[in-house]
Amino acid sequence: MKKLEKRVSAVLVAAGSSTRMGFDKLSFDLGGETVLHRSIRAFEQDPLVTEIVLVAGKNRAFVEQQAADCTKPVQIVTGGTTRAESAKNGVLAAAGELVAVHDAARPFASQAVITAALEAAARCGAAAPAVPVKDTIKAAARGNGKTVPDACLVYTTPDRSTLYAVQTPQCFDRAEYLAALEELDAEKARLVTDDCSLFELTGRAVQLTQGDYANYKITTREDLPRPEQKEEHKMRIGHGYDVHRLVEGRKLILGGVEVPFEKGLLGHSDADVLAHAVMDAVLGAAALGDIGQHFPDNDPAYSGADSLKLARCVAEILKEHGFRIENIDATLLCQRPKLAPYIPAMRQNLADAFGLPVDAVSVKATTEEHLGFTGEGLGIAAHAVALIETL
Repeated sequence: MKKLEKRVSAVLVAAGSSTRMGFDKLSFDLGGETVLHRSIRAFEQDPLVTEIVLVAGKNRAFVEQQAADCTKPVQIVTGGTTRAESAKNGVLAAAGELVAVHDAARPFASQAVITAALEAAARCGAAAPAVPVKDTIKAAARGNGKTVPDACLVYTTPDRSTLYAVQTPQCFDRAEYLAALEELDAEKARLVTDDCSLFELTGRAVQLTQGDYANYKITTREDLPRPEQKEEHKMRIGHGYDVHRLVEGRKLILGGVEVPFEKGLLGHSDADVLAHAVMDAVLGAAALGDIGQHFPDNDPAYSGADSLKLARCVAEILKEHGFRIENIDATLLCQRPKLAPYIPAMRQNLADAFGLPVDAVSVKATTEEHLGFTGEGLGIAAHAVALIETL
């Protein structure tokens, strides 16, 4: 991705009253994540965005809570009485030379959509994602925007090939945006229906970029994902395997539990085969490499490392890439020592490290007598399977 020479502020307008919804649509649960948090995360993960400005209304406390874990600089400003005023307040507070003004009720904006609009705005001053209109459009008698009025006669049918449904983020050169605000008189201000209208009404060009039909705005209850839709997250399965030799002079650590034994496992870190197999399973499900890639065994920083701490790092990596771990199933292959008394603690440790309830983590132990060096009591191996889903 080509790096923009201009700093970028994302302005998320989250000050609406949701009067057509009957409750704050930004708090709707999309399956473990609210609409607002999903929108914030879309811009948090975009490498072009340097700060996020959230425009809040009476829901300020909720907005602050949803932004609490954002890793980029965040400021929260108060919205106005209209959506246009709220967007203006956000742009005024922004520090970036480019601003991406986004409806917080569009939680499914992809990085491709955001990036395309930002790059176009950097070139021409204003850009917005859009998708071709699929339905035939009729121009007819004016209505209230909610129902078709009586005796609604058609005036004309516009050429559908010239019609596009505009989405957000609508992206602008901030200086040009503020200049357009200064030029706009009161009569024209009433004609502003979206942020791009500000540029159009003052004679400035606006470029449309490729949007996404999935980047829709939640406005009414009909727009909310149905329960069956919320369950259509992509499920992915990963497998992990690790084995270490038993040697004298080492502690035996399995699942973060120190098991009393005369030998321990040989390795660069604490050689916790159970935690290592689980980490590889989780990373494999997300196609994010293995623990050797993330924590090289030739790096002194990981000498004697606590594998549970590394597991917490893996959990964060999964979260950053938009995945949630659903459950883990692991098996230890070990002739000696007997591990059954320590398995509950292993399950709890792994559950805590990966942010799961303990009933989502299974740990079993079995033997491989006379089948290789684990069966001969010379080493311990672990297999693990992890199920993850996309957020």
